[in-house]
This record gives sequence, C-alpha cells and structure tokens, in this order.
Amino acid sequence: MRVLLVEDEPGAARVLAKGLREHAYAVDLAGDGNAALFQVGTTDYDALILDVMLPVRDGLMVCRAIRRSGNTVPILMVTARDAVEARIECLDCGADDYLVKPFNFRELLARLRAVIRRGRQPILPERVTIGALTLDTRSHRARVGAREVPLTAKEYALLEYLVRRAGDVVSRLDIAEHVWDEHYDPLSNVVDVYIQRLRRKIDALGAESFIRTRRGEGYQLVT
Repeated sequence: MRVLLVEDEPGAARVLAKGLREHAYAVDLAGDGNAALFQVGTTDYDALILDVMLPVRDGLMVCRAIRRSGNTVPILMVTARDAVEARIECLDCGADDYLVKPFNFRELLARLRAVIRRGRQPILPERVTIGALTLDTRSHRARVGAREVPLTAKEYALLEYLVRRAGDVVSRLDIAEHVWDEHYDPLSNVVDVYIQRLRRKIDALGAESFIRTRRGEGYQLVT
C-alpha cells in the first residue's frame, strides 16, 4: 500500500513515516498543501494522511480540491482541534475519517486500514488462503502449509499486493507504484530482486512457483 503523508513538521513526519514503513506501507512525504496536490495529481495513492494545519494551503483546502477533481482516494485527516464543528468541517470537505492530535499510533493504523477498506482497494479478510499459501493480514505473517515464512516488511507488502491481484498479470510499474515510494528508480531491477526473494522463501523445493513470470508483461500469483 502506498500512502502520502502530508505533515509540515519534519520531526513528526519522520517518526510517522518510520512507523508506517515498519508496518509495510510505502510512504511519500509532502510538507505543504501545494506539494500535496501536485503529488496526488501525479501518483496513484492508496490513501492520504492529511494534516489540517499546513502552510500555503491548509488541509481542508487540499481535501476540497482533491474531491473537486473527482479523485476518490481515501483521506484520513488529522486535526489538533477537538471541537465538534472542527470534526464536522473535516468530514464535510470530503475526508473519509479524522483523527484528533495527540493520538495513539495504533489508532492511526486502525483508522488507516478502515479508510482503505472503504476505499478503492478490495477488502481482504484477516486470513487469505491461496492453495498452500496463507496470509494473515493483521499480523503481516505468511505460512506455506504448516511452515511459517519469515518476511521483511517490504517482502510482506509485495506478497500482499500480489495476493490482492491474485490471478491478474501485474506489471513491474504497477507493483512499484503500490509497494515502493517516490524514491523508486524505474531503471532498477529491485522489483525482480524482491520477486526472487519471495520465491526462495515461499516456494517448495521442486514444486511449481506460486509466482509466474509473464515475459514482457509482469508477474502473476497463481490461484
């Protein structure tokens, strides 16, 4: 899942981005309203975490502009104001949910999962089984049969995306746009490298791979 975090305080942005990446999110950062609108206009995000108090354009203006453009990306708005009127304003401008500062990081994760579930991505149950492969979407763990598969955060994010698109042929660019952040180099072979890492971890010796290569097209998780 690729998320845009819009936060003008650098320290808070670093801490939140680090926590989100540890939970398998690819995170881009924007420090003001104009930067946020530019990035939303050029990148297909799975969700936005949008602070209300921003320089240049505040979060409410950004949210309204996104909705006026027809973009339905899930938006979780973060506000320091706890008054009922402030919360109503967040929802009326087009946000899917709001979170009042200071907040518990676990609540941020839960609300982010909720807005993504209600948004454009297909809903995954807490446990998904494809053949011998089982994915626990809450604990970010994978098993093949009775064997638990140790995965890094990025390996899990890649596997979950392939599971979401199970049966489809997905291109390297599509994978990169949803699993990697803005620092991804389109000329690199990092997607192929991680696909090979996944294969070594989840495929049984001598068995057909869960992940097929479609030459010139991309990869397919076999259902």
